[in-house]
Amino acid sequence: MKIQQVILHRVRLPLTVPYNVSYFSFDYFEPILVEIIGNDGTLSWGEGHVQPGSTSETRDGGWDFCKEFAAKILGLDTSKAKTVIEGSRLTSKVAATGMLTAIEMLERHPLLDIAEDTRVQILSGFNSLDHAEVPGEVEERLALGFKTFKIKVGKDVDEDLARVRIIQKAIDGRALMRLDANRGFNQEDGCRFASSLEPEGIMLFEQPCGREEWDANAAVAAASTVPIMLDEPITTVEDVERARTIDNVGFCKIKLKRAGTIEALEAVLRHIHACGMEAVLGDGTSCEVQCWMEAAVARNSIRNAGEFNGFLRPSIRLFANPLDFADGEIRFKAGYWPEMDRDRLAAHSVDTARFEV
Repeated sequence: MKIQQVILHRVRLPLTVPYNVSYFSFDYFEPILVEIIGNDGTLSWGEGHVQPGSTSETRDGGWDFCKEFAAKILGLDTSKAKTVIEGSRLTSKVAATGMLTAIEMLERHPLLDIAEDTRVQILSGFNSLDHAEVPGEVEERLALGFKTFKIKVGKDVDEDLARVRIIQKAIDGRALMRLDANRGFNQEDGCRFASSLEPEGIMLFEQPCGREEWDANAAVAAASTVPIMLDEPITTVEDVERARTIDNVGFCKIKLKRAGTIEALEAVLRHIHACGMEAVLGDGTSCEVQCWMEAAVARNSIRNAGEFNGFLRPSIRLFANPLDFADGEIRFKAGYWPEMDRDRLAAHSVDTARFEV
């Protein structure tokens, strides 16, 4: 199949409540949606969400990358188009992922085909900073069917420890906790935090120190009372090989936007398990397109709650047939294939660029 048309949509989606991490506070998600139409009329979608503070990439740079390569791949068959984009993927990994996965959808990648009814468990974020509000939110999340909570830490060791203990008490063994510092600690604070944790109910402690601070993360792992999970450093099988050499790193997390393609994502997940660690998959800041893709891959690739819950954060759902969420799970009906709601997309697009043969 050849690429007949590419339409780029720069979208702004308001969140129901702010999403706070150690390096940024999101009131909106602002992904680039890539729409590709083949010469037989087949239509596909990809998503690239550049997060301020999480990468050296910028949203404007990602937009420019997509426009440049949208023009370059017109008229090419899908295989050649992927080669052209992959040759420059390091220029803007997130934007390139949006384009590459749109092509994989155009090709009807087999990992996206839902052959039978399937349920995929996802975790819940946790918002309460006020200690008095914690018990109420715990009960609310449990009532929604969530069995794993993600707790953001990484700003203040003592306050983080106090809040974690209050959440542990409120959960009372009814759900698991994943703690995520988002690279917010230095080595000293990371070690103090990790060594002070009461392990009960804590599944893992994610990415205590910076992306390239392998020695600091290893020191925290050595001090930690719970297994460490590496996140931002994990993009390839070579990164997984390096992670396996660090004692007490029991988990590696990969996201579609870091792997680059659906094919590469599945390969990294397989390698994590082959190295004797547990794989975690998902991006809490992705919207419905990428969450669908990650959930489809997760069906046969992970053994725990997925982190592809970003589609629940915006007040707007862009699919005309939204991902079905109930009781802490994404529920796929056999044959599910997403369709975009054009009116909602138009209402929330802040820029559009069209390229056609």
